[in-house]
Amino acid sequence: MSKHKLVMGAVAYAPKVVTIWEGFKSWFARHDLEFDFVLYSNYERQVEDQFNGTLDLAWNSPLAWVRAERMARAKGLQVSAVAMRDTDCDLTSVLVVRNNSNIQNLDALRGKTVGFGAIDSPQATLIPMDHLRQAGLIAGRDYTAQRFDVLGGKHGDHVGGELDAAKALVAGKIDAAWMIDGNHLAFASDGTLPPGQTTVLARTAAFDHCNFTVSPQAPAAAIAHFTELLLGMRWDDPAVRPLLELEGLRQWKTGRTSGYAALERAVDDEKFYDAAGHITATDYRY
Repeated sequence: MSKHKLVMGAVAYAPKVVTIWEGFKSWFARHDLEFDFVLYSNYERQVEDQFNGTLDLAWNSPLAWVRAERMARAKGLQVSAVAMRDTDCDLTSVLVVRNNSNIQNLDALRGKTVGFGAIDSPQATLIPMDHLRQAGLIAGRDYTAQRFDVLGGKHGDHVGGELDAAKALVAGKIDAAWMIDGNHLAFASDGTLPPGQTTVLARTAAFDHCNFTVSPQAPAAAIAHFTELLLGMRWDDPAVRPLLELEGLRQWKTGRTSGYAALERAVDDEKFYDAAGHITATDYRY
């Protein structure tokens, strides 16, 4: 077993993040893996620290993965996605309208106001904007985009912006609102979207969410041990299940990067990062 202490970065999008990774740290220690974590207020700093020797790996949002991969390529290096949650695979976002709006197709959004989440949210802004662009609708030309910016730098790892957009839709302040499917179901269940008052107008193609991104200079043996332990965690293990529940999964999966194509395209079209991973979104504050 490697004696190298693996250091992982994670963004503190909510207080439970401390509980989650303290739990994983203790579990890894019991399985002969020396592991520690560093918490960040934003993904941008976290990704940058993957290239200066601070972090061996990071629990990255899909947008953070895109930046890390671009930065690595520009430097002649490589990053890899070794694992992700089962709940990170094949997600969709939905566009919700009021039933009394007479908006029955995407073309009817011309001249309307569409609500999005935070500027850096893959699921509530970037991928939805790409979906509309692919349908021939461009923000500022064909419709007005109203962002509900919450917690910049967290890459949409929170319900805030989508919740605000849903409330604005119900109040008649916007004509349509984007949200990830899981939040749509939650908002319908808790009454944020009153029964019978809204409907789903459109749905994006499936995309993937977070992954463990390995830094270019990470020690291969320690990463292999980490990955083996992670993929070996079982839901029916009473020592493991509470950790999986906190992190919102039933099973870790081998990492893949095939589910980021729409986000890659949106990052270019919306000029969020350039090809080298530099931040080019002029109104992004984190």
